Amino acid sequence: MESETRRPYRMGARAAAVEVTRTRVLEAAAALWSRRWYDDVTLQHVADEAGVSVQTIVNHFGGKDGLADAVADLVASQAAVSRQAPTGDVAAIVAVLFEDYERHGDANVLWTAQMDRVPAIARAAAHARAQHREWLERVFADRLPAPGPAREHALNLHYAATDVYLWKLWRRDLGLAREDAERAMCDLLTSIDPRKSRDA
Repeated sequence: MESETRRPYRMGARAAAVEVTRTRVLEAAAALWSRRWYDDVTLQHVADEAGVSVQTIVNHFGGKDGLADAVADLVASQAAVSRQAPTGDVAAIVAVLFEDYERHGDANVLWTAQMDRVPAIARAAAHARAQHREWLERVFADRLPAPGPAREHALNLHYAATDVYLWKLWRRDLGLAREDAERAMCDLLTSIDPRKSRDA
């Protein structure tokens, strides 16, 4: 009877240990790829960073592409959680977006620069674009036109005004202070409010 009771406990502890290892590998890979090119990071680098063997990574993810896909899913889920903003409040929306870009923008730009030659990154980029579009539709639901060409046009404008490359232009290339860059994005979003043209 005692062994019957202890077996589920041991299985539960084993599953928990597996999940901890998986998370440690994902976080190690995400950290490495946030500052280095995809091709420059080997499974051995990830294994060393995570404190596991290469075989452990292969067992969990099948290889480098599988690991990259899993990292992309992790980053996407974290972005979805962190980007909680009230609908229609432009300043709050921009502040939430900048909080995300200040933490992950450089890594996003680094990954995007590689999407034409790394299939795993291309898949991640496509997912990120779709996710950003869905976010825009949610936080700007009060101002977007009904479904149709006008809505698509408005979404394209909002996408361009909130893209990570615009953050990079202001913060990295032009060296704007965060406060000034946020104000610039707020002004841009306010200027493209489709309700203005409808009200005119």
